[in-house]
Amino acid sequence: MPQLEIVDLKANYGTQTVLERINLSVKKGEIVSLIGASGSGKSTLLRVLMGLLPPLAGQVRINGEIIDYTNRAQIGRIRSQMAIVFQQYNLFQNMSVLDNVTVAPIKVKGRPRKEVEEYAIALLQKVGMGAKLKAYPDELSGGQQQRVAIARALALQPEILLLDEVTAALDPELVTEVLDTVRLLAADGMTMFIVSHEMSFVREVSTKVVFMDGGHVIEAGDPRQIFDQPQQARTREFVGKILRH
Repeated sequence: MPQLEIVDLKANYGTQTVLERINLSVKKGEIVSLIGASGSGKSTLLRVLMGLLPPLAGQVRINGEIIDYTNRAQIGRIRSQMAIVFQQYNLFQNMSVLDNVTVAPIKVKGRPRKEVEEYAIALLQKVGMGAKLKAYPDELSGGQQQRVAIARALALQPEILLLDEVTAALDPELVTEVLDTVRLLAADGMTMFIVSHEMSFVREVSTKVVFMDGGHVIEAGDPRQIFDQPQQARTREFVGKILRH
């Protein structure tokens, strides 16, 4: 059974259709990268999955269960199964690194502080931030803040991690340290959706690449197919442009 299924999904912003008949199936441990020009619907798809934008039609199933996005309790359950990291870090400036990572599991999920802190410290060590537990966000570089944001999402112990352009706000020299963190998660078998313009990274880490345009999935396949042997003319055009730069 797929871990996540998206069936004929449609979403609007007001009267404008932003996703149209999206169909995807994702197995546990797959790393799915969404590529395409700005405005193609990549980030919007992640927002719909998280319940931040209600779908107009279609279905999302997690482990076979159909998600009712009109049901607040179900949306709460989704957010215990999926976590999202945005390109803006959104850390609490008045909290230390450790407190940023532990606040949601303690306050929202009611888990014991000692257990949460031990898990958070292990996560922060994993993403290379173990020496910064007591630091505050304004004492960190952008890359360090983004790694804390990833640890914060993982502290909720999600089954699926959504990464929305997590390197877009970073200076080029800081991109590598965040991508190295994502590589670690991939090696651990975490199911991930990645929206990224870092095409060499997408090609390296993905098990599936999905090319989107105008709110549609134009083509999906393994990285070799999408980058070396795209079947659709629009995919060939996009890949041809990005590979020339």
